[in-house]
Amino acid sequence: MKPICLVTGVGPGTGQAIVKRFSADYEVAMIARNEERLIALQAETGNTHTFVCDVSDSAAFSSTINQIKKDLGDPEVVIHNAVGGAFGDFMSIKPSTLQKNFEVNTMALLQLGQALVPAMMEAGRGVIICTGNTSAFRGKANFAGFAPTKAAQRILAESMARHAGPSGVHIAYVAIDAVISVPWARERFKDQPDDFFCHPTDIADHIWQVAHQPRSAWSFESVIRPFGETW
Repeated sequence: MKPICLVTGVGPGTGQAIVKRFSADYEVAMIARNEERLIALQAETGNTHTFVCDVSDSAAFSSTINQIKKDLGDPEVVIHNAVGGAFGDFMSIKPSTLQKNFEVNTMALLQLGQALVPAMMEAGRGVIICTGNTSAFRGKANFAGFAPTKAAQRILAESMARHAGPSGVHIAYVAIDAVISVPWARERFKDQPDDFFCHPTDIADHIWQVAHQPRSAWSFESVIRPFGETW
């Protein structure tokens, strides 16, 4: 049987591209809230398995992780791509918005680590990759409900990497400084040329490369962006 890859946040953009990139070599456990989307993706992509769950529901998420382990086995690669986001300055956001995003972005990563890293450490191998963005590095005025949770996510991933790395478990953070090419973004920025966008398939290729880096040259943090992006 192929090794197991678990992907959270399997939406129509990056998540779907990651699933397709890994499915040739892995059995992929797909987690998202939208069952219809997952079933459609499973129908067109081999070696994929549907698990419907809201990762902000800790009890449901724990049950889903255990079901994946029971049905497929212990994942060797985990990609936490689920994201909770919202726009608003600190004066206007609701505390519940920040809390919800923290549950999706940070607490779900903690759950994944606690549930899956011990088996990886025992085996002496394994990979956990978090997809992030530049909000993990800076708190812009209108991102008060989002940036703090992504910064916490990055720091948690770094702490996990420092703990589990010496046991052979590679934990990495991939920040995407870009507008990703998905339908709603294409509509919003419809006057922009194609190379303004970062394509999900290219993101998935980068994540694949990070997941398969040799032990002598692991990276923890990488930032990818289109060549024309201002930074």
